[in-house]
Amino acid sequence: SIGGQMSFLEHLDELRQRLVFAVLSIIVVFFACFYFHEHIYDFLAVPVTNALRSFNPEYDRLVYTNPMEPFNIYLKVSFVAAIFASSPLILWQLWLFISPGLYRHEKRYVLPFVTLTSGLFMSGGYFAYKVVLPPVFQFLFEFGGDFQPFIHINEYFSLASTLLVGMGLVFELPVIILILSIFGIVTPKFLLKNIRYAILIIAILAAALAPTPDWVTLMLFSLPMLGLYFLSIGLCYLVQLRRKKKSSQEDLK
Repeated sequence: SIGGQMSFLEHLDELRQRLVFAVLSIIVVFFACFYFHEHIYDFLAVPVTNALRSFNPEYDRLVYTNPMEPFNIYLKVSFVAAIFASSPLILWQLWLFISPGLYRHEKRYVLPFVTLTSGLFMSGGYFAYKVVLPPVFQFLFEFGGDFQPFIHINEYFSLASTLLVGMGLVFELPVIILILSIFGIVTPKFLLKNIRYAILIIAILAAALAPTPDWVTLMLFSLPMLGLYFLSIGLCYLVQLRRKKKSSQEDLK
């Protein structure tokens, strides 16, 4: 119908507005981050430079072969930092986009939603930075002990940014399942019943994200995801309990 078509077009226009605001947020924060690009670079390079020093104290810097590459790397690290720094604004736009489908009493949870989602995203990035990257490079340098490491800045930051953002997105799993639970798409019973498939998917994701195929790295990726899945079941269960309590209260009225 025409009314339905107009409603669909309005929905697309709302999505466009939210995406534009999210992109503008990243751009504005990017310029602020670029002002501190050297500090951001030094911070993000710590996992690999520490591993290099432990291998050989003389090799504590990354290398480049093109004069433009340092400038390009500073742009890239500033962009990655901008994604994390602007995540509360981006996720606030996501809330504004999905909130029309919520009940009135559920719309007041904007602050917990933004805090939880941005906190999980940053926690995922920090987990990759602090827990995953250091042992991965330690393992790789020890494994290649017969060779002289000259780590290219592009190769390192391509790997590091993929892991940081990737783990940040992986840590959003509880929020995704929570939203699906709020809309009644999944239930705790469904999640528990299909846990074997969840473990299989987690193993595949861990293998895809992990930079090395050794079992230690795979465990570093898969165990947090499995823990997040069980956390998601708990959150889903709380949503179900709240709905049952609200339903019983309405029946008493």
